[in-house]
Amino acid sequence: MAEPKENEFLDDIDDAEAEAYAHEMSEIDDEALELDELRAERDQLKDRFMRALADAENARKRSDKDRREAENYGGSKLARDMLPVYDNMKRALEAATEEQRTISGPLLEGIELTMRELLSVFKKHGIEVISPAVGDKFDPQHHQAMFEAPVPDTKAGDIIQVAAEGFMLHDRLLRPAQVGVSSTPAG
Repeated sequence: MAEPKENEFLDDIDDAEAEAYAHEMSEIDDEALELDELRAERDQLKDRFMRALADAENARKRSDKDRREAENYGGSKLARDMLPVYDNMKRALEAATEEQRTISGPLLEGIELTMRELLSVFKKHGIEVISPAVGDKFDPQHHQAMFEAPVPDTKAGDIIQVAAEGFMLHDRLLRPAQVGVSSTPAG
C-alpha cells in the first residue's frame, strides 16, 4: 500500500488558496467588466444628452428667427395689396389740373393728407418707396423693365420712363419699380 504523503494538507491549502485567488480574480474581472459597461453606458448617455441639448438650442434659434421673420414679413401680403391704393391715389393727385385744384381744393387736400398718412404707416412698418428717376441706371434687383426703346442722347440701360414706383419691405423687394429702359440708340 502506498504511504500517505506527509505534507498532503499543505497541497490542500495551496489548492484552496489557488481556488480562492481564481475566485477573487473572476470577481475582479466581473467588476472590471461591469465597470467598463457602466462607463460605456455613461458615455452613451452623455453623448445623447449633449445632442439633445444642441437640438434644443437649434430649435430655440430657429424659433427666434421664425418669430423675427413673422414680425418683419408677416404683413407682406396685406402690404402688397395696399400698393394699388397708393398707386391710384398718386395718379389722382398727378391727374388733377389747376382748374380742378381751384374747384376741388379741399377734396384734393384730403387726398394728399390721406396719401401722407399712408406713407407714414408704410414707413412705420418698414415699407420704403423705390423711386427711380429718368436717367438712372436700370437695376434688375429693384426695377422691372416694362419696355425697351432706343432713345437719342441716352446710354443702353438708362431709365427713360417710370411707370410705377417700387417698394421694399425691410430688406426684401415687395414690388419692383416698373420702368422703361433705353436700348442701344439707333445710329
